[in-house]
Amino acid sequence: MTVAHADRVADVTRPPANPAERPDPSLVQLLRGHWFLWLGAVLVAVPTLVSIARLSWSTEQGAHGPIVLMTGIWLVARRWRDVSQVSRRGSLAIALAVFVPCLLVFILARITNILEVEGFALYGALVAVFYAYCGRQALRVLWFPLIYFLFLFPPPDTVVAAITQPLKLGISAAAVELLRLVGYPIANTGVVIQVDQYQVLVAAACAGLNSLISLSAIGLFYVYIRHNANWRYALLLMLAIVPVAIFANFIRVVVLILITYHLGDAAAQGFLHGFSGLTMFVIAVLGIFGVDALAAPLRRRLAKAGQA
Repeated sequence: MTVAHADRVADVTRPPANPAERPDPSLVQLLRGHWFLWLGAVLVAVPTLVSIARLSWSTEQGAHGPIVLMTGIWLVARRWRDVSQVSRRGSLAIALAVFVPCLLVFILARITNILEVEGFALYGALVAVFYAYCGRQALRVLWFPLIYFLFLFPPPDTVVAAITQPLKLGISAAAVELLRLVGYPIANTGVVIQVDQYQVLVAAACAGLNSLISLSAIGLFYVYIRHNANWRYALLLMLAIVPVAIFANFIRVVVLILITYHLGDAAAQGFLHGFSGLTMFVIAVLGIFGVDALAAPLRRRLAKAGQA
């Protein structure tokens, strides 16, 4: 072999000096190289997701779950090339420090059938595995999808009760005061509203954390897709989601009271109850769009400040 030919062979076989110049491994290659690990993760995760889908996603409280799952997978696929460019093995010690406790909690929650704890523990274990194979920089690239996926799992009942009760009381009192001002015969004791001869119970599904979680998930997705580059403005818009969702819940309670008064309790508890929920959701989404439009001058100002 001549010296020139040897140099050409060396140039071909030598890896690039800059790690960023390495060919990006595709998702298919990653799955093929570690197929046993990913197969095991799927076999562990699928039963939990099926249980969550049956008990949570099929209800009004968790109806956003399938949307979060599909859009979250799309977000990961959208950023996968960036992930592959920074992918490095993470610290095995850190990964095990997270994986082992999460796995033990997952097993215990699975045995005792505590679905809320089971879902979050499984998620923590899977994130630890991802960190072990792809590293800290990959987690930073996928920071939003990783947070967004948390909306897949139903929150613990104690958290729901602690946050829902003050919201129900406040929305009930505000709805009663508004309708009393316009002449309706209405009063309330806590979350029980008496309008004429009917009683309306403001339940968690009508005013509380349930719809707040769904609206927050959709709102965060919108904020990330549209304003990811301007993180200051995105943070302000995320904070605006909470009052918008509470206002939409207030409108829903008022609508249900009016339906009960004018059409009867059967109408309020039937089709119109679900329709009011859909109306509330549309109002909240339009409210988020409206806040975004009204805050356009602030967005431009923050963008200029970020460039300065």
